[in-house]
Amino acid sequence: MTEALFGIKGKDFVIIAADAQTAFSVIKLKDDYNKINPPYFPFPPHGTFPAMTEALFGIKGKDFVIIAADAQTAFSVIKLKDDYDKIWEVEGKLFAASGPTADASNFVEFIEKNIRLHTLRTGLPLTTKAAANFTRNELAQSLRSRGSYQVDMLIGGMDADGPGLYYLDYLSSMEKVNKAAHGYGAMFTFGLMDRYWKPDLELEEAKDIIRKCIKEIEVRFVIDLGKYICKVVDKNGTRLEEL
Repeated sequence: MTEALFGIKGKDFVIIAADAQTAFSVIKLKDDYNKINPPYFPFPPHGTFPAMTEALFGIKGKDFVIIAADAQTAFSVIKLKDDYDKIWEVEGKLFAASGPTADASNFVEFIEKNIRLHTLRTGLPLTTKAAANFTRNELAQSLRSRGSYQVDMLIGGMDADGPGLYYLDYLSSMEKVNKAAHGYGAMFTFGLMDRYWKPDLELEEAKDIIRKCIKEIEVRFVIDLGKYICKVVDKNGTRLEEL
């Protein structure tokens, strides 16, 4: 329950204050609700606090892939950082990971070192499809061990046959997609992506879709995810992009 009530007894008075927000699961319903002697309570307190309050977005454009992620890390209900980069640049590709910070960081660094080792051994860089399949295989093996990684990922890259975006979840399922999202942010944004995505999408149009998704989360999501980090991969490599 993401709420706050305060009460103080004074010399000859009692003062009570409360937030004015109501929510159902992770959806904000009202921001002007009176919780002090209210006439009724619209929803029973049966919801649970979200475990992974994160948002990753990925869009494949005409000749690029753009990925954006919130920059927040948290432990339970405590915000730890608001400038954490969840998008790794690995051998000219973008790997975005959400989940427990330790799992995400350890797993992506493990993948990064192994992909680099393959390049050093063979002299041939992995394609985006090959890197995504290698990642899925390692995730599947960890899932069947006692130390599975609770990581959801988006992998984007640019190859000779064009851009590629891959969606992976913590159960090691994988799919090549045109647009994708992870975390609670995905609940509010898939409809926007379906509405505005097109095959010949330009970079500015893709950035506008990302901005629309962020705005939707700011309006409807009960928790403020703060600022976002956005990166692009195209024929010139990877780079940080301002939204």
